[in-house]
Amino acid sequence: IIEFSDYECPYCGRHYTETLPLLKSEYIDTGKVKLVFRDFPLTNIHPMAQPAAEAAECLRDAAGNDEAYFEYHDLIFTNQQLLSTSNLKAWAQQLGYNIDSCLDSGKFRSEVLKDAADAQSAGFGGTPGFLIMKSGASEGIPLKGAYPFASFQQIIEAELA
Repeated sequence: IIEFSDYECPYCGRHYTETLPLLKSEYIDTGKVKLVFRDFPLTNIHPMAQPAAEAAECLRDAAGNDEAYFEYHDLIFTNQQLLSTSNLKAWAQQLGYNIDSCLDSGKFRSEVLKDAADAQSAGFGGTPGFLIMKSGASEGIPLKGAYPFASFQQIIEAELA
């Protein structure tokens, strides 16, 4: 599953709290499915989405691993209503990382913009957006929006069959 998401999007937040836990327990944690998270900040309606995405990339860079990245990703979604540059920096500090200069420099701006361009190239105009595909496939089944677990399950089971 390739997920194109926006840290400030309420529908992405709903996916994070309601659907992702079931996807994790049923498919990701069991090794049946891999999830790739990509950024798609809708900057015209979510002004903090781009800085949040860049902050997450800064933290991954500082930590040198995806485990810390996803811990920070979870912290951002859990505190979605409190997004601010100062909070992004403070949350990184809570996890033991200083991302201040990285975030201020815009080091990962182009990386986040590339993800957004890829989302648009894949046909997504809003968030969240998902491509569900077999490993190694070049095409996937798009799911546009915050769908319930059952919608994912139906597609995943068909792809796994």
